[in-house]
Amino acid sequence: MTSPHQPGATPPPGCPAHAHDGPDAFAAPADAAAPAGHPLDRADRDSLIRLYDPEFAADPHRYYAHLRQYGALAPVEIAPDVTAMLVTDYRAALDLLNDDTTWSKDSRDWMRTVPADSQVMPMLGWRPNALFNDGEVHKRYRQVITDSFQLVEPHELRARVRHAADTLIQNFGASGTVDLVSEYAQLLPVLMFNNLFGMPDAYGPQLIAAISGLMDGASPEEANAANAAFEAYIMEMVGSKKAQRGPDLTSWFLDHPNGLSDEEVIPQIVLTMAAGNEPLGNLIGNALSRMLSDDRYYSTLSGGALTAQDAINEVLWNDPPMANYSAHYPRRDVFFHGTWVRAGQLVLVSYAAANTQYGNVSLEQSRSGSGAHLSWASGPHACPVQRHALVIVTTAIERLTAWLSDIELAVPSDELTWRPGGFQRALAALPARFTPITPDQAGATPWNSSPSPSTRPEQTSTQKQPASAN
Repeated sequence: MTSPHQPGATPPPGCPAHAHDGPDAFAAPADAAAPAGHPLDRADRDSLIRLYDPEFAADPHRYYAHLRQYGALAPVEIAPDVTAMLVTDYRAALDLLNDDTTWSKDSRDWMRTVPADSQVMPMLGWRPNALFNDGEVHKRYRQVITDSFQLVEPHELRARVRHAADTLIQNFGASGTVDLVSEYAQLLPVLMFNNLFGMPDAYGPQLIAAISGLMDGASPEEANAANAAFEAYIMEMVGSKKAQRGPDLTSWFLDHPNGLSDEEVIPQIVLTMAAGNEPLGNLIGNALSRMLSDDRYYSTLSGGALTAQDAINEVLWNDPPMANYSAHYPRRDVFFHGTWVRAGQLVLVSYAAANTQYGNVSLEQSRSGSGAHLSWASGPHACPVQRHALVIVTTAIERLTAWLSDIELAVPSDELTWRPGGFQRALAALPARFTPITPDQAGATPWNSSPSPSTRPEQTSTQKQPASAN
């Protein structure tokens, strides 16, 4: 029997790819001298695997196994009438991510080829930020982000995470039940980034609704509404910090020696918050799901050999929170790993497919500490704040399992469902139960254990500034 992770796997039942004539219908001729035989030219659009379908979300690795039959790149549909080439091969992904001579991040030419109101436009439309630019412009923007995050001390970050975790646990601790996605994993990064960028916690619901809408892209109307809400949130935040600076990322972005204008600062904040909130929430949820579904973890929640870091590593290898992204566009027609790609064609990297190219990475392999997975991307556009992300996720999980040591899934693990969407890998819900805790019980509780971390008000952005660009 063919394994769903082996190259010979057939399309999943009901997969639209059953309608075409097989892998050769997409493969570029080996001796092709020009991109006239481009895979998307010969593909029947109705037969393309749709990354936004619920069926794909339910079992993406089965679809990745089928897509690998076409070679290192395969044609897919990421939204109605929006196609892309998806890199599923690990070596090809590394080559693309580290080659900024052949490949560009600038999406402006591509944008003219797709509907302006497409639901993927908030995720792929060009902006003057570090993600959508190349060369010196990219370096200038990226340095603002990296330098500013260096001012966030790890011990202060952990204290903020513990405080945010305790605040959320107080909301459901006495009930004995919780949806760990909507009541914890999604909310904790919102509280964290609200805090780090200098906004009150009351803005959290507005922020999470906007970012979730950007990632899910259920329809053009919903995606565009989410994008507008997100931009309104950012504008209000920047306006408040222009009026009064503070010891926060917004102020440090504004005062960075690279001297970004308001029109440049805002897109960097938008990028940082969008890249931090939803993916971190997904990573927390996916890691908790592993821990609560696998006896090797469950038996160790209150002490043992396996840790939150083990679960995080396993997720980063096998179920990365951003499964398909890293949009690139070739600067010229290129024959890349056996497939012609036209200049300006959208190419996405599947971190999930590349990571699991040779089958799921075992728990023992992921525990080795190898950082060879691509879940942080690679090359000049790799995640610039990996260390901070790991501190947030690890501390959030450790704090939850420390207070709720007997927590367990409230439904069988095979009944968990995943949110549709071509970019993220995100659980729709993670229902759990535990022994209730109350503020008046004996001993330490989340209600009395974690005072709000100090912000040292005397430390203003003029006293603690990012390093010079030089």
